[in-house]
Amino acid sequence: MMNSTYKIRITQSMSELDAAQWDACANPQPDEDSIVVDEPAAADATPAEDVLKERYNPFVRHAFLKALETSRSVGPKTGWTVTHVIVEDQDGKIVAAAPSYLKTHSMGEYVFDYGWADAYHRGGLQYYPKLQVCVPFTPATGRRLLVLPSAGEPAQHALILGLRHWREKIGASSIHVTFLNKREWEAMGKEGFLQRTGQQFHFLNKGYADFDGFLADLASRKRKMIKRERRDALANNGITIELLTGKDLKESHWDAFYFFYVDTGSRKWGKPYLTREFFSHIGESMPEDILLVMAKREGRYIAGAINFIGKDALYGRNWGCLEEHPFLHFEVCYYQAIEYAIAHGLSRVEAGAQGEHKLARGYGPAVTYSVHEIADKRYSNAIDEFLQKERAYIDEAMEEYGEHVPFKKGE
Repeated sequence: MMNSTYKIRITQSMSELDAAQWDACANPQPDEDSIVVDEPAAADATPAEDVLKERYNPFVRHAFLKALETSRSVGPKTGWTVTHVIVEDQDGKIVAAAPSYLKTHSMGEYVFDYGWADAYHRGGLQYYPKLQVCVPFTPATGRRLLVLPSAGEPAQHALILGLRHWREKIGASSIHVTFLNKREWEAMGKEGFLQRTGQQFHFLNKGYADFDGFLADLASRKRKMIKRERRDALANNGITIELLTGKDLKESHWDAFYFFYVDTGSRKWGKPYLTREFFSHIGESMPEDILLVMAKREGRYIAGAINFIGKDALYGRNWGCLEEHPFLHFEVCYYQAIEYAIAHGLSRVEAGAQGEHKLARGYGPAVTYSVHEIADKRYSNAIDEFLQKERAYIDEAMEEYGEHVPFKKGE
């Protein structure tokens, strides 16, 4: 597809794309990003208001998306057929891109539309395939319309046009863009997409000097609870923690972690999404973006959590264990992440989907965003009505959660 300025094409492999050109769109340099990223939050912002300038997000990096493909974590056999939408200028340079997948199910997305699919089915229509713009298996907010800053709004408009044209050509029922940032959510709402909100819990670093500074900001009862949980998780069980990143990551670590991941994933989802090869690929291609938190007892690893490191945030992703110990999950996944973020000057920790128990441990409510375009107008109108009510519910939930944050009142 072409217009006078741009050519829109589809690729089925990140290997076909120039990594430097993709990454220039995905993670533009700070002095170039004024029109495509959000402004910094105020110093006293709550996690719900925290829309930080995202200078670097590892999940939209060429290396991460390529690792998903080359490890066969995504592909036709998994129900995630790669179909990235690319916008090129007249010289063939990538000026915009959207990580896109043709989906034959709704698993691994963390924004649930099973009810919509069921309504289609009961109406005698096919909901699948659908066109999904996202980072697979990753409920972390980030840019989804990856636009080179110098190309600006015209390239972004061409990218949205390309998504719509491709959906129509392949006969997909709908377009879904999930965990995009608020600015993109607003822009795509103006383009006619249905707007949806969700809710997670994020830790917001208020410039703490160390973990004790964070604890001092909490109400006394919560402060004592966290101290007790950390003590009971480690010292009382003879457990030690190792933080591994960069060149310290070895295949033996991935072997141990993958065993944890498979065990937990099998119990939660039935079949883990990521293959063992995926971890080797990212360990080789982007080790500086990874923080592996491993718990050891009596000379062997018994639990671990993988995090990804941005320039502004730490993103907690997967966890698993061989032994069940009280509060070990909280220590490995939440408290170690907070401590790392404070020590390295990161503004927040995103600890993944769901989990009201995070609220008592210093993670506050935060809004997540998605947009949807449903081809059949009858269903689109019904879903739009549902989403209006759902957004109102999310607003109420955010307000209620905000009243139960563990911090000292009045500060």
